[in-house]
Amino acid sequence: MYKILLLSLWICFATTNAIHGQQSREIISTTYGKVAGSLSTDGKVKVFKGIPFAAPPIGTLRWKKPMPPIPWKDVKVCTTFSASPMQPKPAPFFVWSEEYLIPSEPISEDCLYLNVWTSNKNTSTKKPVLVWIYGGGFTSGGSACPIYDGEAFAREDVVFVSLNYRVGIFGFFAHPDINMNNDGVGSGNFGILDQIAGLHWVKENIAAFGGDPNNVTIAGQSAGSMSVNCLVASPLAKGLFTKAIAESGSNFTRGNLSKEQAVQASDVYAKSLGKSSIEELRGISAEELLKRNSSMRGPYIDGVVLPQHILDIFQEGKENKVTLLTGWNQDEGMILGKPKDAMQYVNDIKVQYKENADQLLKYYPATSDENAVKSQVYISRDQVFGMQNYTWSNISSRNGSKVFVYRFTRLVPENKTGSKYSAFHTGEVPYAYNNLKFVNRPFQEEDHRLASTMSSFWINFIKRGDPNEKGLPAWPSYHEEDKSIMIFDTESRVGKLQDGEALKFLHSITTKSK
Repeated sequence: MYKILLLSLWICFATTNAIHGQQSREIISTTYGKVAGSLSTDGKVKVFKGIPFAAPPIGTLRWKKPMPPIPWKDVKVCTTFSASPMQPKPAPFFVWSEEYLIPSEPISEDCLYLNVWTSNKNTSTKKPVLVWIYGGGFTSGGSACPIYDGEAFAREDVVFVSLNYRVGIFGFFAHPDINMNNDGVGSGNFGILDQIAGLHWVKENIAAFGGDPNNVTIAGQSAGSMSVNCLVASPLAKGLFTKAIAESGSNFTRGNLSKEQAVQASDVYAKSLGKSSIEELRGISAEELLKRNSSMRGPYIDGVVLPQHILDIFQEGKENKVTLLTGWNQDEGMILGKPKDAMQYVNDIKVQYKENADQLLKYYPATSDENAVKSQVYISRDQVFGMQNYTWSNISSRNGSKVFVYRFTRLVPENKTGSKYSAFHTGEVPYAYNNLKFVNRPFQEEDHRLASTMSSFWINFIKRGDPNEKGLPAWPSYHEEDKSIMIFDTESRVGKLQDGEALKFLHSITTKSK
């Protein structure tokens, strides 16, 4: 009798929990089938992780444009992140602790999934949508990084979407067979094609999650920002978004490989594996492909996704017109190896820049060894980030788009005892998306205040195309003549871009040399 009573109680308990578990699941119908998500602990945010937006790019689909997923009949449980794209296992390095990296596992070619955070409020008003695109130099990264969590924005009535795209040799491979073997696309820019496929999924499905498919902002940082730049330039992405947030990265120096260069680099890679056809290469394991170093590290001018160099597309006014929020960080320049002393630095500048060297040294001087080290860091920052986003701001403003520019100067606490604080590359991301709680660093009250300010600006921009609202510092739109920008620090304020002439000159001589 006692055993029967215990069994009855257990069945009752299990049934109650099962019913409760079903009730806590949020089921939504998508184009390809129903998906079940979960609720945040307080029930205010619905979360869907690992929704397929394309078929797994494996086997015969490796190095093909993203194909539609196979529809499913049962409800697909989407409560955990999918595998991150195929890449080496992550390990913390320099200032980037594990919160800035993908989980160590799973990592797989089967990676084309996205995640959605949305408010659990019942409202007839469609919410603005943000689509987040991660960085990682086009060779690493994934949407499961802790600092990319979308719950904070969902609580402010923004539908937050993050998506995976292929990276490295899997994402950018211009093998000659691809023109004949890629369903008419004729491009090896698979990573960008993945992003476009994800945006098409958003256009078709986001209304079911409460989002407005006609109010979509694309956002990214580093290679994610460069991706945003590609999408704004690409005719294939036309009509998929209206606003763009670009943090530290774009492609305005004609630095992308041409199609011929990309094909040649891919051919060299294939020969290093002793293979010639794309079919043979598809038979090699992903792990083996990763072992071989490849010079294919990002988008190239393929004539399809990118019909021309991005600088030319913008200068000719052919880009997709968007309202733009963009900027870069104070300390994101890096010196690889030992810094040069003043004499060596000056000599190297004169050799590299010849008749432009004296003018360049006025902007990046070497009056002492200490000063030379600082100039090396700044010229590194400006070559990769500063002059790129500065040029984008100027051209977009000239082309009639509304532009808002920032400089992030807050000295972010580092995670190592005795390390200096700096406004390092990626340092702004947890502030802008109000995710400091995911980062294990000794943040102060002013850090949390800055995160509140930045995320409010970002949310306003996503909603209305204007970051301003009462209670925040007034952020004027950017114009090349005035150069007013927002400076994010312990006290955020409007200021003038002080190094505009240096950035303009550096861009002019860098572009001329291409």
